[in-house]
Amino acid sequence: MIAKQQKLWNRQSHNNDVNGGTDMTDDDLRLALAAIPALAGYKGPLERLGGLTNMVYRAGEVCLRIPGKGTEEYINRANETVAAREAAKAGVSPEVLHADPASGLMVTHFIAGAETMSPAKFKTRKGSPARAGQAFQKLHSSGAVFPFRFELFAMIDDYLKVLSTKDVALPAGYHDVVREAGAVRAALAARTIPLAACHCDPLCENFLDTGDRMWIVDWEYSGMNDPLWDLGDLSVEGQFDAGQDEDMMRAYFSGEARPAERGRVVIYKAMCDLLWTLWGLIQLANDNPADDFRAYADGRFARCKALMETAEFSRHLAAVRAG
Repeated sequence: MIAKQQKLWNRQSHNNDVNGGTDMTDDDLRLALAAIPALAGYKGPLERLGGLTNMVYRAGEVCLRIPGKGTEEYINRANETVAAREAAKAGVSPEVLHADPASGLMVTHFIAGAETMSPAKFKTRKGSPARAGQAFQKLHSSGAVFPFRFELFAMIDDYLKVLSTKDVALPAGYHDVVREAGAVRAALAARTIPLAACHCDPLCENFLDTGDRMWIVDWEYSGMNDPLWDLGDLSVEGQFDAGQDEDMMRAYFSGEARPAERGRVVIYKAMCDLLWTLWGLIQLANDNPADDFRAYADGRFARCKALMETAEFSRHLAAVRAG
């Protein structure tokens, strides 16, 4: 299980390392283009679009993704390729024009007029939380099957085992909260819902908004999962307020969410923080210089604990138990 989860310790969405921030020379880019049949004859301009561990360029009507150095150690490109193609078939992600799992090179259709989202843009772009909810609903109901299985509590257990061998301290009370989360684990296990193809890493920057449609990109960490994980995690990453949550859920459920559904979204808000706390500590133990991972881990754990201590959380957990 640890080997399967290695890729999540280096989540692209949180790892702004030097590989992602270094532009390639024009000559190197042209060599990369020449290796791709669909772009071999392209002589036009190349525009850097961004990327964190990877480098992304616009070449006319397409986007070229060049993986950052070392990403092959924790990203299963074969799984990613399947997920990206399935998501495109579902109509939530750009068409994949070329994908080479061996090299990690990927070419997708460029979405004209789309804004790369951020927490601030989710607040200022009217209707954007609802459009994200609609995109999730489209993906989750598509029948797509992704190769990877995202298993929350198994990942927490494995991360704790890894950290037991590292010289890094857990936040005070972490094991107590994990024990308390046993009630969450039991409630979710007793009231299972069908797994669906999920993004699993819904950072705001993985959403492209045209104003009438939301697209989702970056399928490196996708897998089969409880679909309401995506909603809860996006709410946390996007710093959604109650109104934004309501807009997202109403669009997703085509109306009012049932208490058990609403409860799962809230539960996953806490659980994504509980999980990514450990991810941050692994980065700290591995001397990742990309961020202050002590503050990152402590902040996420404090937010998780604060939510779990509320009467609201207990009420939502009871709703999940009731089904």
